[in-house]
This record gives sequence, structure tokens and C-alpha cells, in this order.
Amino acid sequence: MGAAGRDFHVFNTFFRNNGEYEVVAFLMTQIPIPGRRYPGELAGDLYPNGIPIYTWSDYNSLSELVRSLRVDEVVLAYSDLLYDDVGHIMSSVLGAGASFRILGPNDTYLNSIKPVLAVLATRTGAGKSTVSRALAGEIAARGLKVVAVRHPMPYRDLVASAVELYRTREDLAKITFEEREEYEQYVDMGIPVLAGVDYGRVLNRAEELGDVILWDGGNNDFPFFRPNFAVVVADARRPGHEVGSFPGEVNLRIADIVIITKVSDAGPDRVKAVEDNVRRNNRRAAIAKADLEVSIERPDAVNGRRALVIEDAPTVTHGGLPYGAGYIAAQKYGARIVDPRPFAVGSIRELYAKYGHMGPVLPSLGYTDRQKRDLEETIARADVDVVIIGTPARIEEVIKITKPIVRVKWDLKILDGPSIKEIADMFLEKINQF
Repeated sequence: MGAAGRDFHVFNTFFRNNGEYEVVAFLMTQIPIPGRRYPGELAGDLYPNGIPIYTWSDYNSLSELVRSLRVDEVVLAYSDLLYDDVGHIMSSVLGAGASFRILGPNDTYLNSIKPVLAVLATRTGAGKSTVSRALAGEIAARGLKVVAVRHPMPYRDLVASAVELYRTREDLAKITFEEREEYEQYVDMGIPVLAGVDYGRVLNRAEELGDVILWDGGNNDFPFFRPNFAVVVADARRPGHEVGSFPGEVNLRIADIVIITKVSDAGPDRVKAVEDNVRRNNRRAAIAKADLEVSIERPDAVNGRRALVIEDAPTVTHGGLPYGAGYIAAQKYGARIVDPRPFAVGSIRELYAKYGHMGPVLPSLGYTDRQKRDLEETIARADVDVVIIGTPARIEEVIKITKPIVRVKWDLKILDGPSIKEIADMFLEKINQF
């Protein structure tokens, strides 16, 4: 069970050539995987015809699939679940008569000949990408060639995207908004970024290109590569999630340093709650406290104007936050925020119905052509003076936005604890010990 990320990796590392098991299916929620099969070219000699991919919509349909496929064991390979969700999934599997299993790091890690710095999070939307960018820039400034490896987002032909390398803005033109949100910052910095489906091959390519591999984990997953040093980002606005989500708590426990972000926005009580949870569950980890400072290009274009705020979709959907950096910037610079719901169409309207926690912001949904069209139409219908883009992806290069645009920028500001320079020193000192 997964979402076209860790599930494929668990299969590749543990089950692909393992004759003791027959993998009958991948089970996932609605991810647009072409052909709805894991192809034989990637599945190995035991599965020349590939492996079917099934979808489930609720816990009852999950139980029905387990029964109908006569499954003996279900392996959970998701990321970014709350423990309540994990418990319901487990109970649905056991109630259908199957066993339930989770494979851990030692069964799924790949070992690199190059040093690996992992940047992870306890939940989606904690600010991991901002921390990753700062660390990548600091290490590159030391004269080391950094290669970023991203958690998979394989939304195209799986064989063709087994190993993907992005170096230029032209490389970004063919991918989804969610991928652009994560890849663009590296491309703009001149740092190559790799992703794909077969991470053994991805790792080989990364080792060819770089001196240091930066594992930029997706959602709150733990790494595919065995890290030499782990930086974990926790969100002060969501106290308790660092010990109440899976595998976010795993990351907390393997961290060498935890950076608690958004501390000024969260307030001292929430910050203390997160800090206490870190100290109770990982006594060896250093702790830093930080803000994600937001700014916009042209404040005069926002102040007093009716504004539509666009946020990166994962943060305000399964990440559970009502808003992100765009909304914070809109408030900071005096915009009159307009609720996009009355203007939403199609898949955007459906997303609001599914994620009732979402605030008056527009998620940058863009996995499929239909979603991009719906996003474009929703923006066009909105009665606003300006569009504030809080996602790092330059979606205006992909969809048509006729209204004035201002982009949000955010930077990491360490308030207490080790600086980015000192964290880079800690990493380099640790790898020099071996």
C-alpha cells in the first residue's frame, strides 16, 4: 500500500527478486499512474507482465480488495499519515483476515559511497524545502558539488522515468506543479536534481555527479539512502504532529538536529510543546528554532487590493494546514483576501469538499491537464485585483493567468541554536570521522 513513492521503493529493494513472496498488487489512492501497472521492465524476472495497481477509496473498499485478491499480507508503504489513519488501515487489513507489516530502514536503505545529508520533516508543509535550499547553498559555497535527490513523484510513464535528471528550466516544462514546487529551487541555484522510480539507479547517477548527496525527503518519509547526518524540520504551528504522525516520528528519532520552524507565528506555548516532544524522544539531537520570513516582490501591488492567494497543494490538502506562506504574506502586506470557493470549478471544487480544513486559499492543483484547466478557469473567474502566488512553482509558465501576479519569497532565519553554517560544519565534521 502506498502512493507511487515508498511503495515502489519497498518493492524494488525487498520484494523484486525475492522468490519467497508473490506480490499480487499495489494498492493506492487516486494517483495518476499511466497504465495502472507497475511495468515488467522494472518489476524484474519474477514479474514479466508487471504488477497491477488497484485503488481504494475508503476503509471498507480496502477490506474488500484484500479479500478479493486473497492477500496473506499487506505491507504499508505510505508517508504522511496520522496515527489514527495507520490504525484504521491496520484494522481494515486485519479485519479482512490478512497480516499487516511495515518494512523499516534496514530493509530498505540503499548505501552510498558518497556522503549523504538527509533533510526530512515531521509533516508536509513544515518548511523543509527552505531548509534544504539553505543547506545546499552553504555546502556548495564550500566548493563541494551538491546533487539533490528528491523523493519520487512518478506521474508519467514509469519505465521512461526510472531515472530523471533536471538541470534547466526547459527540463521542468514537462512535469506537474507538485514536482516543480520541489525541483525549481535547485535548478535556479545551478544544482542538479534527480528523482525517478528505481532509486538504485538514481543513486548510481547521483554518485557520478556529486561530492555530496542531499536527500530531500518528500512528505514526512524517512530516507531511501542511509544518511550520514539527518536534519529534521518540525512545524511549531502543529504541536503533537511530530509524535503523532507516521513516519514523522521516525524522522524525529533519527535526527541529528531538529529545526523547529514558524516559531514567531506559532507562539511560545506551541514552540515549547514541540521542543518538549523532541527532547523526550531524541535526547541526542541538537535543536534550533527558526522563522520562515516571507516577503513579496511589490508590496504596493498588494496593499488594500483584493487578492487571490495560491498555495502549494500538498501543504493545504493532506498536509493539514489551512494556509501557507502566500496567506501569511497577504496578511503581512495588507491585502484584502478573497475566498476562492465561490469561483471554484471541477476538480478544484471537489478538493474543497474533500479537505474541509482548508482556508480561503486556492491549492495549486496541477497533476493532470484537467486539473490545470480547472485551476486556470478558477483564477479567471475570481473577482480580484491581484494574484499572490505562494507556491515556489512558476505556474504562470504553464497556465494562463491574465491578472497581475506577485510572487512570495521566504527565507530561513535561525533565531536560536546552530546556524545553517554550523549545521553544515556538524555534517562535514561527522563524515570526516569515517
